[in-house]
Amino acid sequence: MPIFDHFDILAPLYDRLIRIPDNDHLAQVAGLPIAGRLLDAAGGTGRIAQQLVDQAGMLVISDVSVNMLRQTQLKDGLCCAVGSETERVAFADGSFERVIVVDAYHHLLDQEESLREFWRVLAPGGRVVIEEPDIRRFGVKILALAEKLALFRSHFVLAEKIAARLEEYGAKTTVKREGATVWIVGEK
Repeated sequence: MPIFDHFDILAPLYDRLIRIPDNDHLAQVAGLPIAGRLLDAAGGTGRIAQQLVDQAGMLVISDVSVNMLRQTQLKDGLCCAVGSETERVAFADGSFERVIVVDAYHHLLDQEESLREFWRVLAPGGRVVIEEPDIRRFGVKILALAEKLALFRSHFVLAEKIAARLEEYGAKTTVKREGATVWIVGEK
């Protein structure tokens, strides 16, 4: 856990500062709607999950930042918020039909261990979907540099590298790009 956590400081302002993306494409690649459970890992304030309330039987938001999770309590329809590090997800094997990580993978302290955990809690037949800025794009490279200068713990990774790691776990993967966004999908 870093000594200075930008997200604990930004939590009360986060939803006003960061635009909510169009979740139609996310819902499509995630195979929503589902009747089962969806984990929004590193889901922060619940701004993404709130847009998906009618797309899953149960939404669980997990984030290490307690202040970010406090913001989820202000939103309707979010069934549960659990504070935990993505490297040690506090759920049993196969607990979720979908696991999503939206614009957060580059902030994870241990990306490989987190990915292993997402795969562990994913039910057979489920999907893990990672939505990230595409580091191949010039504008995203500038963003990555700005986050480094602001002392964020960001580490952007090529989508194909994330997909290859999922394939090591036995996933059938796809990588989709649109504009400066990339979606990595792993099916169990």
